[in-house]
Amino acid sequence: MTTGECIHGLEVPLCDVCFPRAVPEPAPPAAGSTSTRSPSSRADRSAPPSRRPAGGTGPAVDLDRQRVQHVTHLENLLSILADGEIRAGAMPAVDVSSATARDLRATTALPGGGSAADRVAFYLTADADRWRELRSGAAGPQWSDAARASRPADFVILVAALGVLGDVVLADGDAAATPTRFASVTHDRPTASRMLRRLVADPEALRRAEALGPPDVPIDEIQLGVVANDPVRERVRGLLDDAGIRLRVAVNPPSFALD
Repeated sequence: MTTGECIHGLEVPLCDVCFPRAVPEPAPPAAGSTSTRSPSSRADRSAPPSRRPAGGTGPAVDLDRQRVQHVTHLENLLSILADGEIRAGAMPAVDVSSATARDLRATTALPGGGSAADRVAFYLTADADRWRELRSGAAGPQWSDAARASRPADFVILVAALGVLGDVVLADGDAAATPTRFASVTHDRPTASRMLRRLVADPEALRRAEALGPPDVPIDEIQLGVVANDPVRERVRGLLDDAGIRLRVAVNPPSFALD
C-alpha cells in the first residue's frame, strides 16, 4: 500500500470508513440563559424538515462535477489500457451485452445524431439498476451468457467527472427503452441540468439513468478505478504499471455485493 492511502485505496483524509468524521458537539447554552418550551415543542421536534416551496429549483446539482461510472470486465481492461481509451465501437474480450441489447442501442437515435451504441455508456450512480442486475446473476434478456458466467469481482468500475467527458447526452432511463428522454449537455445544458436535478431528487430514477459519453474516452479522463477486493486491486495496479498509466485504484466491496 502506497504512503498516504488507506486500505481502500483512498487518500487518508478522504476515507470516511477508516477515518470517520467526528459529529460536532452541540454548543452549550449561554451563561444565564433559560430554556423555554412552548406547548407545541414536541410536535415541532417530530415534524419533517421543511421542503422547498412548490416551483422551486430542486436539489442543487453540478453537471461538471457529477461522477459517472463505466463498468467493464477485467479482461476488457487490457485492451482499454493498450488503446489508451475506452472505445464504444471496440469488440470486447468479454461481451456482457446480448446481441438483442446491442441491436436495440444501435437503433436508438440520439439528439444531435448518432445512436446509443456510438457512445461510451456510464451510470450516474455506483448502485445503478443494470449494474445490480449484472452482479446478481445477469438474468435479464439484455445480458449475454458471458455475463451470467462472470462474478462481481471480475469487473472494475471506472469513475470520471461528467464535465471532463466533453460531448455527453443524459438519458433518464435505459437508453434503449422507448419512454426514455434525452438531453445533450453540450447543446442544451439548461435542459440537461434540469434533468439531472430531477434524477438526483429521485434515487430510483437515478439508478435507471445513463450518461452517454463520446465515442472514445481517453483513460486520462478517468479519475478512479474501483474494485471488489485487494487481490483484484493488485492485479489492476500491475496492469496499469505495465501500461505506464497512473490511476488511483480503490477497494469498495459494497459496490460489488450480491443483492
